[in-house]
Amino acid sequence: MNQGTDDDWIELTIRVESAMAEAAEEELFVMGAASVTLLDAADHPVHEPEPGETPLWPQVLVRGLFGSVLDRAAVSERLHAAGLVHSADAVDFESLADRDWERAWMDRFEPMRFGRDLWICPSHREPAPGWPVVIRLDPGLAFGSGTHPTTALCLEWIDGQDLGGKVVIDYGCGSGILAIACALKGAKRVVAIDHDRQALTATLDNARRNGVESRIIAALPDTSEAERALADRADVVVANILAAPLIELSAQLAAAVAPGGHLALSGILETQSDQVDRHYRQHLQPNRQGTLEEWVLLTYDQTGNGRASSG
Repeated sequence: MNQGTDDDWIELTIRVESAMAEAAEEELFVMGAASVTLLDAADHPVHEPEPGETPLWPQVLVRGLFGSVLDRAAVSERLHAAGLVHSADAVDFESLADRDWERAWMDRFEPMRFGRDLWICPSHREPAPGWPVVIRLDPGLAFGSGTHPTTALCLEWIDGQDLGGKVVIDYGCGSGILAIACALKGAKRVVAIDHDRQALTATLDNARRNGVESRIIAALPDTSEAERALADRADVVVANILAAPLIELSAQLAAAVAPGGHLALSGILETQSDQVDRHYRQHLQPNRQGTLEEWVLLTYDQTGNGRASSG
């Protein structure tokens, strides 16, 4: 299969049910898409919606634009493992001639503020002198840039935390944006965990760019670094992934929160929040819930000894 030239872009397309469109969009951004577009998979017109509605077609084509260096087999397997396609063969790839898509996208990307003090600023803009905490990050150059509601919810929550001298675990780190935010907010050590080696590379690259590489450890889930961090427990654990893996990891993530510590979960649709919450409130004290565009942030406090039961 043609993998494209260094001057090509790769367009990836999958077909999903409308209920999975946002999860698919997030997954493509996590894997490094420079942009993601949702299209009608058939010919279903969307008429004028009622106030507050965000309608989608019954079936949606989710189309992501990637740089020329893309492991197509690995991407297909990941989408299949995430339940977004029925088989790895259901992913369509097309090579596109270079039109400087990334630069056109970046030119539209402006600094964004999260909470009171936290800003994300792209490389083509200079941060204002009065911005207290600035993450330098470009869209499309890594897996996630703060534009998705799940990331925005996490960043706003992190902005409100006192992280001075704290130990943090960022489970499912992607670009490292949350890990970097925690380090810039004063965390003394952040363990960034992801099963994708490209995500770990992006995290370390972005950490160096933001001058916090000495306080961020990037690790695969089954390595000694990750296992030690989970066993030692952390003051703060953040996991911005999807509902199914959050449920599967509930006992492990809950047990990783030190006494007096906090857990924040995102990547959860409003329709999934009750199911996820049932698994975590067995081990932790529910705190508060945040919502943004049908996505939910769940937060918890560890008021016991931090050891989740196996039952």
